[in-house]
Amino acid sequence: MINLTLKQLRYFDALARHGHFGRAADACAISQPALSMQIKELEESLGTALFERSARQLRLTNFGEEFASRVRHILRSVDELGDLARASRDRLVGRLRIGVIPTIAPYMLPAVLGNLARTHAGLDVHVRETTTSRLIEELSDGRLDAAILALPVSEPSFAEVPLFTEDLLLVRPGEDAGRPVPSLEELRAMRLLLLEEGHCFRDQALSFCNIQPGLTRDGLDGSSLATLVQMVGAGIGVTFIPEMAVAVETRSASVCVARFATPQPMRTVGMIWRKTSPLAKQLLEISEVVGRSAGALREEHAPTSS
Repeated sequence: MINLTLKQLRYFDALARHGHFGRAADACAISQPALSMQIKELEESLGTALFERSARQLRLTNFGEEFASRVRHILRSVDELGDLARASRDRLVGRLRIGVIPTIAPYMLPAVLGNLARTHAGLDVHVRETTTSRLIEELSDGRLDAAILALPVSEPSFAEVPLFTEDLLLVRPGEDAGRPVPSLEELRAMRLLLLEEGHCFRDQALSFCNIQPGLTRDGLDGSSLATLVQMVGAGIGVTFIPEMAVAVETRSASVCVARFATPQPMRTVGMIWRKTSPLAKQLLEISEVVGRSAGALREEHAPTSS
């Protein structure tokens, strides 16, 4: 009988994901030699190699690929056993892992976390900020309990709860204040500054402008809305910004904000989780707190058009 431990499986899963002993050891909060020893013992128990090792690369063997898929399923099932026990209680307590996209996290999280601390004492919220594609992957694998992002995601395995819609606004240099809002034709001729590939907000802006993703543009791809707004203030171009971000990102930049004429570009922000999650009922309650927090925040920081 092969003797495997959950600890070994978690260490293997981390190494398979990171592809690097040092990064995997950091993720597991253990030393690199300790991780190496656990992986070696696991391979000896299985009687076969899980990784191909070279001076520059660490790669899963064919068996390792299949083993990794089954290990992820096992670990997700184990985690759901713990969730099942937590779901039997009257109130959700303990660790809650929430993912948030970067165009939402800095603006909503302070209010959301504050309200969750008041309404759900004993809840230990862990936040993961990354792009939509990564959130979907990590939610599917059980590394996250829920995610806050732009809808729709259209994944059959996820429950989607819309929270609110918000306008996408145009940010122009300060000297453009009072000038007419450009038409779509005029906007396409401008230097449009967008987030880099992988951000759903980039795709939303391109879709509104009817610009095909991947086409060469004379613009700048930034890693954050803050970078884009500052570049607009320097006169480099124009950009889009979600309504919730206006108060934070425009306070230190020489820019003006304008709304488009109807139809206005907008996005729907919502929360998703696995339909199979034992915490589905509790996550629905959490989503209500998130929605109320966002509503209060939007009223407080409602932008003025110019």
